[in-house]
Amino acid sequence: MIDDLWYKNAIVYCVSVGSYMDSNGDGVGDFEGLTRRLDYLHGLGITTIWLMPFQPSPRRDNGYDITDYYGVDPRYGSLGDFVEFAHGCKQRGIRVIMDLVVNHTSDQHPWFQAARSDPKSPYRDWYVWADKKPAGADKGVVFPGVQHTTWTRDKQARAYYFHRFQDFQPDLNTGNPHVQAEILKIMGFWLQLGVCGFRMDAVPFVIAEKGAQVRKPVEQYDMLRSFREFLQWRKGDAIILAEANIPPEVSMEYFGHDGDRLHMVFNFTVNQALFHALATADTSLLTQALEETRGRPATGQWGQFLRNHDELDLGRLAPEQRQAVFDAFGPDKDMQLYDRGIRRRLAPMLQGDRRRLELATSLMLTLPGTPVFRYGDEIGMGDDLRLPERECARTAMQWSDEPHAGFSKSPEPGRPVIAEGPFGFAHVNVAQQRRDPASLLNWTERMIRMRKEVPEVGWGDFAVLPTDTPGVLALRYDWRNNSVLVVHNLRPEACEVRLEPGASGSHDGLLINLLSEDHSRPEKGREHRLLLEPYGYRWFRVGGLDYLLRRSEI
Repeated sequence: MIDDLWYKNAIVYCVSVGSYMDSNGDGVGDFEGLTRRLDYLHGLGITTIWLMPFQPSPRRDNGYDITDYYGVDPRYGSLGDFVEFAHGCKQRGIRVIMDLVVNHTSDQHPWFQAARSDPKSPYRDWYVWADKKPAGADKGVVFPGVQHTTWTRDKQARAYYFHRFQDFQPDLNTGNPHVQAEILKIMGFWLQLGVCGFRMDAVPFVIAEKGAQVRKPVEQYDMLRSFREFLQWRKGDAIILAEANIPPEVSMEYFGHDGDRLHMVFNFTVNQALFHALATADTSLLTQALEETRGRPATGQWGQFLRNHDELDLGRLAPEQRQAVFDAFGPDKDMQLYDRGIRRRLAPMLQGDRRRLELATSLMLTLPGTPVFRYGDEIGMGDDLRLPERECARTAMQWSDEPHAGFSKSPEPGRPVIAEGPFGFAHVNVAQQRRDPASLLNWTERMIRMRKEVPEVGWGDFAVLPTDTPGVLALRYDWRNNSVLVVHNLRPEACEVRLEPGASGSHDGLLINLLSEDHSRPEKGREHRLLLEPYGYRWFRVGGLDYLLRRSEI
């Protein structure tokens, strides 16, 4: 059973194939280049690679506008190259999940071309049409300020088509049983080629009712059960990780009250509260978010993350809370996006402060759920705000101080490389940090290794412990009569914290520091007094004499 729930203690790493490593010098990253870097990822401690879209596409939206669900974009290689990559991952014990983008296709997809050219085409009902522009077409746009409508007239079809995203991304009619059958076929195809699951894009839109007469879309949650049943039938340990920015009160509808729908869901509620806490050193909203998202079935898991390929979405924060995060991490208008988020990478948001980078990463690794890294964050990569919209945080991986960051030997790489400023590849790159024992890269590797040795975080129940110090978050995890305590100081000042671990089961009160030799013994009964430096953090195993004795025997 534990092996089937491998995602409970996984370390996920998000990769854009085109931005990672170019093997043939054409300026575009490819599967052969990514395969050459598998030993790097294995050494880092990654257990699961999440591949962003790599299928054929006009790439007007970074590959999220797909023209063929059963192929590989020639710029990235061939299906054979993909299989070699999947085989290389399997040799190293690394699982692969891939983006499943089925809310919409590209307007260049053969399905849409057939649908628009003939009203009697069997593909006509694969999309959503209206003879007249529906009322409220300007409502519900995903990209405010850039996108102006969700219904666009097609001259050839002589009708309006629905697109929740950009006008070149017509929505599939996911309520159509033929479309649902095709989605299962797509999943089955890639499972056969070696993937272990899918990061499903825009899940709330996939399962929502669509049509000109729909005023308030109703979610078709049974569709999620169908996806889950298919995966279990075809490949028992395959999973779906959902991109679903949903309020906590509906999360169980996505997991399923019996754990029969989605396996994992990104925890956007905690992510937004986390950045509010990092901005203000006030942990109250984060504590509330943790409690609100506590409920999930035994097989369900939250995906915890810091940054991803999109903007940092702050849309669920109150206006004054959102403004506090803007003031701290994105004060200039060109750092903000869609009136709701920040488009920067983590390191420049935290001003390259190593203490704060460590604090944020330590928090992500120890929040309830499975951590998901964004490529490049392990070395503190930056962004290029001169690039439009979200492109500023999608620059090429920085491998060395060679030309174009060692990403490509092409004189004109297809992916931009950060060449200037404190985050330029001359200062921030893998080769340099691998040689420095004290680098962020080597620190991240050590932290990942330790995170995999504390399965209590992924599997156990948690409790938020009271402290006498504002701005300090203390979490205890209990699983199988073992307990782990993690403490984080989000303030720029040092502080002394008093707390009682209060772990279930009997123990001697000793707290064994998992990251150093700075252990803690109780002073008054079971109370501990911890001295935390500015932005300091501690990972402890509770009741540790047995642990110390076992470690001394290794």
